[in-house]
Amino acid sequence: MPAITSATITAFYLFDVAEGIDLTKLRATIGGGAINARLTTKSAAPSYLQYATPPVVVDGEALDIADVDGFKLRVKFYDYGVLSLALTRPFAGDWPTLLGLSQIYVENVELERRAEKVARKVTERFATVMTAGRATFLSEDYLVVAVTAFATPTTADDLVAARTEEIATLVRGERQKLSRQEQDEIMKNRLSYLADDLVVPTWNAAFVYDTEAGVQAALEIFEFANSQLLEFRYYDQLLDDELGRIYHQLEKPPRFLFLARGYVAATSHLHALFIDVNEITDRTENTLKMFGDIYSARLFHLTGARLGLASWKQSVKEKLETLDDIYRFAVEQLAVSRGHFLEITIILILVLELVLFFLGIMT
Repeated sequence: MPAITSATITAFYLFDVAEGIDLTKLRATIGGGAINARLTTKSAAPSYLQYATPPVVVDGEALDIADVDGFKLRVKFYDYGVLSLALTRPFAGDWPTLLGLSQIYVENVELERRAEKVARKVTERFATVMTAGRATFLSEDYLVVAVTAFATPTTADDLVAARTEEIATLVRGERQKLSRQEQDEIMKNRLSYLADDLVVPTWNAAFVYDTEAGVQAALEIFEFANSQLLEFRYYDQLLDDELGRIYHQLEKPPRFLFLARGYVAATSHLHALFIDVNEITDRTENTLKMFGDIYSARLFHLTGARLGLASWKQSVKEKLETLDDIYRFAVEQLAVSRGHFLEITIILILVLELVLFFLGIMT
């Protein structure tokens, strides 16, 4: 098997930094260095593949951050509050060297720490275009090793036959030899569209063999899928916290309306939270439109499955349904409380009238 003559190692670090980012104001603030992200397709068939709201992309040089630990920096801003750093370095050499690098960079704590430092610096610089900035950043990381050329051209089938062990070990970042069972488990979730391309995604890393254009398309899909995962993780955690707080707040509902200020506030907060989370999750999920692009759709769904994206979406959906049920129950209880208050008010008025009648004040 030939040596690797052209490849890249890309480490994605994504951070949930705000509720939202005004991309129009951001582009105006950055100036000429900011461009809209563009999606490329592999298939020659007509397709519709684009962002509903294109993220803004800017190179590190334009932000006066030339590199991070030897990696070239590229920053991407999503309108739903995600900041993504892509750290890329070229590679050429043999498989053992490439495996050694994957062992270093898969879930590299020190590189992640440096990436978060850069993310905070960028966030502080553009805080004025961000809504509800986060004090604590939730994060995701993903490593992509992408080969664009070997010394001798090879097909995807030949590559799998000869280098299954290396590819499986690479995406796991393991220093020890993987079992045949684990290798088979990793390689069964692979995708080839043409005879000479291959993508092997896992939950935290991926291997790609493709043209430069094909690699860029795959990187865009990986990055977007991880941004979705990050958002659904954030809202799952938010809903957990809010549901716990609301359960405690509604545990002993007051019987009378004049004692129910906190109860009224709770129902209002429930309704606002339900609408906000529904709106943002819908916007996140519908950011990327794919029609007719078979490769991109398959790669996105395969990557999403490896990331467990469907499970996180389902978890958020179920908690939103619970939130809606609690809201409806709270509204019903509030209506009952108001009814009781009106009944008591009427009774008190009647009693007062009777007292006044017997005292001769009313006739």
